[in-house]
Amino acid sequence: MAAPDAQEDWLNRYGSSLMGVFGAPQRALVRGNGCYVEDADGKRYLDLLGGIAVNALGHAHPALVAAVADQLATLGHVSNFFTSPPQVELAERLLALADAPQGSKVFFANSGAEANEAAFKLARRNSDPAAGRTRILALEGAFHGRTMGALALTAKPAYREPFEPLPGGVEHLPFGDIDALLAAVDETVAAVFLEPIQGEAGVRMLPAGYLQAAREATRAAGALLVIDEVQTGIGRTGKWFASEGVLPDAMTLAKGLGGGFPVGAMITFGERTSGLLAAGMHGTTFGGNPVAAAAALATLSVLESSDVLANVRGTGDYLRRELAALDFVAEVRGEGLLIGLDLVDDVAPAVVAAALEAGYIINSTGPATLRLAPPLILTPEQAGTFLDALPGILRTASGAASARGAASARGSAAETTPDSVPGATGTTTEGKP
Repeated sequence: MAAPDAQEDWLNRYGSSLMGVFGAPQRALVRGNGCYVEDADGKRYLDLLGGIAVNALGHAHPALVAAVADQLATLGHVSNFFTSPPQVELAERLLALADAPQGSKVFFANSGAEANEAAFKLARRNSDPAAGRTRILALEGAFHGRTMGALALTAKPAYREPFEPLPGGVEHLPFGDIDALLAAVDETVAAVFLEPIQGEAGVRMLPAGYLQAAREATRAAGALLVIDEVQTGIGRTGKWFASEGVLPDAMTLAKGLGGGFPVGAMITFGERTSGLLAAGMHGTTFGGNPVAAAAALATLSVLESSDVLANVRGTGDYLRRELAALDFVAEVRGEGLLIGLDLVDDVAPAVVAAALEAGYIINSTGPATLRLAPPLILTPEQAGTFLDALPGILRTASGAASARGAASARGSAAETTPDSVPGATGTTTEGKP
């Protein structure tokens, strides 16, 4: 076990050496196994966030560890002047899983934001300024990343405003409003970007029929339909892709794809879309790296061979059903093991802090909203320990919130907003919990 003061030492060293864009870390974590992690002081936590939907196989899964070690010992990196068997095999595997038609292709990146940057360029290539086709549509509440093109697609003003002017031509439509979508999509639209479930916005699900309506409208108008499956893809919802049944023009992936190793991908469907980016128009040094590709192949293999997707469906159904039965829960949303729940009271940030003290890692996306995105191997028994602990966690959080309110009323404490609380609302594709 680490020395008693190890936690404080690491956090102090972090504050002295790392840029503060993520705020102060909640803990210094040193190891993990399965669905559990351990901090520098030896305290154990059930990880119900999974690195924000990244650690699909949990921590230190033997198949993933072996694949990365073996590949690194064989061939660690080559430039994009060359290819490697893992890169080709992973592209073929993704095309097969996506049921992609002949002529479809894959572009590999390192993150979801980079995958969406590639899709943004794809949308620009489908533009025709002379004909007035320049508009790109996304939704209110959308989160597509923090790099400049992805940020232009992202809707949250707090993320956007410090970096304006952003790349132009992007409009945000009302979330889930099919009539607004159909009214907006015409021959002036180059692309529509959609998340099947908005994780950053609190696990908001598009209504039934929305994706199909978007597919039909974009096809009729000559616009691209780009589906962002960065958070929902690779089994997170109990299916390989949340948009299953709707064939887009492009799909972006990351997070769970590498099981914890950084890898992102853009799949383009069909010859026309795949031909929009030609040689020299885009690239990345590390995309398709042999080690990252080997990690992704191992992750896909375990998900398939161990029937993990059935576990995602079963454990997810159990969690949502039990959470919905709790008196202090107003609403439960989600699919598989991507779950959002609204509390009756605005105490979600305090619940995150109390849960951490109790040994559970969860996340808040707003004053009353919690998000769970655990490893896909989470068992019902492990989920049950959290359900048993949650009423006590809420009592602790409510007491802490009441105490803060009383102190504020006496003028003895500064006002605290959700954005100032670690783990409250600042989750991102880049990994801020």
